Amino acid sequence: MSIVTLLPFIVLIGAMFLMTRSAKKKQQAAAQMRNEMQPGTGIRTIGGMYATVKEVHDDTILLEVAPGVHALYAKNSVGAVLPDEEYNRIVHGDPAIEADSPVVPDDASSLTDSSDDDVAHIDLSKKPETDDAEAVAVTDEPAVDEPKDKKADGEDDAKK
Repeated sequence: MSIVTLLPFIVLIGAMFLMTRSAKKKQQAAAQMRNEMQPGTGIRTIGGMYATVKEVHDDTILLEVAPGVHALYAKNSVGAVLPDEEYNRIVHGDPAIEADSPVVPDDASSLTDSSDDDVAHIDLSKKPETDDAEAVAVTDEPAVDEPKDKKADGEDDAKK
């Protein structure tokens, strides 16, 4: 076999080695982060819930998810251990936002100008717009005005 034939396999094996090595490093970093948790630390779970660590056990942690509300979680459910200032900013709404950072609104209300009250609004609800005099009865029978088969009527006229 030539080296050209073996080259793609060598590259593939090398890439697999590098991917597993980086994944292993990430797992070790996450495990180290979880092992460094202490009571009073603010965390975010992989589900996005913010809580304070109350007790740390071998495989589980006791979290305070709200004042006086405790829940038992697996250590693997911790997505990030947060620094105190970041946890307080997120959970308690401390105004630690820097002046240079742009302020993003929570909703799209700032994108529309609500000061124009004289602008006509479109009503998209389905309402019947018929008067009682123009009401049309709905029946299952077809209209009698037009024949169903025009060809048959034409044949009758041609025979006469």
